[in-house]
Amino acid sequence: MYNVLEIDSIQKTYGHKSVLSDVFLQCKTGEIIGILGRNGSGKSTLLQIVSGLISADFKRITINKIVKNTNAKICQDISYLSQDNFIPNHFSVKKAIHLSIEKNSLQAFLEDNLINSIIEKKINYLSGGEFRYLEIKLVLENNAKFVLLDEPYNGLSPIAIENINQLILQNKNNKGIIITDHNYKNVIEISTDIYLMKAGALSKIKDVNELIFHGYLNPIS
Repeated sequence: MYNVLEIDSIQKTYGHKSVLSDVFLQCKTGEIIGILGRNGSGKSTLLQIVSGLISADFKRITINKIVKNTNAKICQDISYLSQDNFIPNHFSVKKAIHLSIEKNSLQAFLEDNLINSIIEKKINYLSGGEFRYLEIKLVLENNAKFVLLDEPYNGLSPIAIENINQLILQNKNNKGIIITDHNYKNVIEISTDIYLMKAGALSKIKDVNELIFHGYLNPIS
């Protein structure tokens, strides 16, 4: 099914500082929207507002033109992967999977070589790449129509990033995905559209030259 998420007129201030100002963004099933920006530009704040984790001064969130401004409605349709780990360290991988995945989807979830290689481990014995892969796979495999990924590549090796990008691409036909990360090359590589967050607003980016023009990247020497 084809779904459309519209994030409209998002405003957020902390004290007298405006962090987000009338942000608008649209994401459809099959799209991977990449959001770039410097530290403190408001990328994570935007995703946390959309996911219902923090409040906004004003927001309008719709899915297929139906308003989703309450947390209960948002949680049904939007999944959020934070920068912090969400699976307790004392869990086993098997327990985390069985608590998160519905029985009728379990067999398909386990048809994954990387998951099978860690299925008998405890969470605290996983490498950073294995752990992040498991978290992202759990988030992508639920029933939400849209997935927000906040810094999914942080601290990961190139091989781990490649595995995660393959996982995201495998799931994009069934979801709309919004991703933000400082690893801009991988965000650009995987995204269907790129936006830059600057001064509390989003600008659509056509190519790397525009990132240089806006001061996000240094000129190529």
